[in-house]
Amino acid sequence: MNRFFGKVKPKSPRAESIDKKISRLDAELVKHKDQIKKMREDPAKNIVKQKALRILKQKQMYEQQWDNLILQSFNVEQANYTIQSWKDTKTMVDAMKLEVKEMKKTYKQVRIDQSEDLQRHTKDMMEDANEIQGALSRSYGTPELDEDDLEAELDALGDELLADEGSSYLDEAASAPVFPPTT
Repeated sequence: MNRFFGKVKPKSPRAESIDKKISRLDAELVKHKDQIKKMREDPAKNIVKQKALRILKQKQMYEQQWDNLILQSFNVEQANYTIQSWKDTKTMVDAMKLEVKEMKKTYKQVRIDQSEDLQRHTKDMMEDANEIQGALSRSYGTPELDEDDLEAELDALGDELLADEGSSYLDEAASAPVFPPTT
């Protein structure tokens, strides 16, 4: 699964350092903001406000560094991905070249005229085999039967079979009692 989505990479020491600084500055900002809320309007409040603004500027500077670091990291990852893609492409092209070379080598061994000759010979042999089968399946000395006589006999057999339908041994088997299997 990591192959598809990637792994969460550990942060670099520089990124961890920037994270810590931003967290420290956030805590200071919260402290100064609470302090400003509690104070009344006087010069001391303005000094605390100025300090909070300096901390906020510093925090924004670190956040900008963080963003730049993320972009740099992304660019490096993108370059690595592109390099890997080019390597994969080269591998595929090399494999395709090898396949074409093998196909040409194999094609030289097979001739179209040879395959057409084989096809023609196979067809001739199949026709010969059919002729031999036909000769072997001929009947000798059997009387010719009239189709009308055969159909009349078949109809008569059908009537006899319908009359015997009630006394079939299958009917007796079907009406036999069924016992449940023992386990």
